[in-house]
Amino acid sequence: MKKIFFSIFILLLSQAKAQIDPVKYPTYTNVEDALKSGETIYSMSFRGKKIFNLPTEIQQLQSIFFLNLMENKFEKMDESIFALKELTILNLNENSIKFIPDEIAALQKLESFSINLNELTSINPNLAKLQKLKVIHLDANNLNVFPESLMKISSLEEINLQGNQISFIAKDLDDIKNLRSLNLASNQIKDLGNLEFPKQLKYLELQQNSISKLPEDLFQSKNLEFLNVSQNKIKEISPKVKGLKNVVSMNLANNDLKDLPTEFSQLKNLKTLILTGNPMEKTTIEKLKAMMPETQIYF
Repeated sequence: MKKIFFSIFILLLSQAKAQIDPVKYPTYTNVEDALKSGETIYSMSFRGKKIFNLPTEIQQLQSIFFLNLMENKFEKMDESIFALKELTILNLNENSIKFIPDEIAALQKLESFSINLNELTSINPNLAKLQKLKVIHLDANNLNVFPESLMKISSLEEINLQGNQISFIAKDLDDIKNLRSLNLASNQIKDLGNLEFPKQLKYLELQQNSISKLPEDLFQSKNLEFLNVSQNKIKEISPKVKGLKNVVSMNLANNDLKDLPTEFSQLKNLKTLILTGNPMEKTTIEKLKAMMPETQIYF
C-alpha cells in the first residue's frame, strides 16, 4: 500500500529542489568529494545508496541546509544529522525509522521535514521545539492519532498525514494559525466531532475515510479553495456550505448523497464539483445542473 504514494514523494522532492539554485548550490553525493572541493557545501544527497549510517565526516560540512537521505536503510535518525545546525530541508523518505529522537530539537532552522514511508508509531513531543517548521510530511507511517506536538507549531503551513491509521484529531487544530494545507486522506477517521479548522486553510483532503458528517465549523472556512471528501459515508451536506465563499473545487464523489442543498447556488467561485458514485436520481441531476450553470459538474 505504501508504494501508492511514491509519485507524491517524487513531487515533494522536486519541490524541495526547486528551492535550490543548482549552479549556486551544487548537490554533492559523496562526502569525500565535498571535503576535497574546497567549496562551501550547502546541499548533499545520499538518495538510494542503501546506507545504514552517514559518514561521520559530514559533520565537518556545517553549511549544509539541504540533505536528502531518501531510499536508504536507516532504522534511526543518524546522530550526525543533529550536528548540522544550518539544516533547513531534510528528506528521510523510504527508510525504516521507528522513532524520532529527542535530539530533533537541535535542528532549530529546519523548515521542511519529510519522513514518509517509515515505521513511526508516534511523534516525539520535542518536535514542537522546531518553531520555524513550515512543512511536515509524515505520510504512510503507522500513526493512529494526530500528533499533538504539531498543534504547538504555529508556523506550520503544510501538514501531510496521508496513509496512516489516524482515527482521532485533537480539538486544538485551529491553534496552527498559519496552516494552509492539510492532508488526512486514507486514514480511519469516522467522526470529526466539532473540530475547528485554522482560518487560513486553503487545501483540505479527507478522502478515503469513513466520515459520515462534516463539522459545522468547516463551513466557516472562508479561505478554503479545494475540498476533497470523496470516498466517505456522507449522506447530506449542511446548508451552511454557503459559507465556503472562495471554494473553487469540491470533490464529493463516492458518498451516500442523494441531493445537495440549494445553498450550493451561492458558491459563485465553484468551478468544479465532482459527484460521481452518489445515489442521485436523474431529476436531481438535472436540477443541480440548472442550479449551478457556471459550475462544471461530474455525475
